[in-house]
Amino acid sequence: MSLSISGKTAIVTGAANGVGLAIARHFADKGANVMFADMDEEGLAREVGEVKEGSNVRYFAGDLREKLTIANLLSATIDAFDRIDVLVNASRQVMRSEPLDPDDDAMEILLQQNLMTSLRLSQVVAKRMIKQAKGSEGRASGSIINLSTILACRAHPELMALSVSNAALEQMTRSLAVALAGNGVRVNAVAMGSVMSASLKEHLRENPKFRSVIEHGTPLGRIASPTELAEAVQFLASDGAGFMTGQILTVDGGRSLLDAVSAPAH
Repeated sequence: MSLSISGKTAIVTGAANGVGLAIARHFADKGANVMFADMDEEGLAREVGEVKEGSNVRYFAGDLREKLTIANLLSATIDAFDRIDVLVNASRQVMRSEPLDPDDDAMEILLQQNLMTSLRLSQVVAKRMIKQAKGSEGRASGSIINLSTILACRAHPELMALSVSNAALEQMTRSLAVALAGNGVRVNAVAMGSVMSASLKEHLRENPKFRSVIEHGTPLGRIASPTELAEAVQFLASDGAGFMTGQILTVDGGRSLLDAVSAPAH
């Protein structure tokens, strides 16, 4: 079983900070060609730095909620690396919502950011993967990996919009997996528990006691590093997961095994 992603070309969204940045860096370190994509152009420039000729990394800044931006990202990746083998939809937004307030717009915002952006980008990239696969009989033409959270299967009223958007993302993962299986494109997701993301770091700075709540609610007794999540994503992107599609791989330190956890996942 090969877990190598060396030589593959990947687009990683949400790559200016946190989990997305960790995944993009990890992929580049493992020899993949990586397009770092995010809305934060300054953050991308700071993290990627000067791109030298022959480098295996590039970056693209733009609002992926816009169809033209998605098309431009695809073109930029093809221009740089000639093909796309892996898409990691790591761009995600976390915000609280008021479940009984009809004027609260968190649901619309998170469905757009966490579901629709990933869907539209997946559709466009999948078409490119299918086109590349012609003439390569018997070989998978690509891998799409979505980032979800264990909150997709749990109810926290103040995080209702986050839960619903991720539950929808997981069902999208299964549906696209079936739709694309005949073309050799695999679609999977990683559902994470508490990972030291940018949003969780900020929350812990404001509420330092929250760390112990998370740790006590996680059987392994700690918060995962972004690198641990990146390694799970690498597995799904590799040929070692070549017979896996439509699966939600849970990386949460055993947290979802418990009946109730007082701390929401980030």
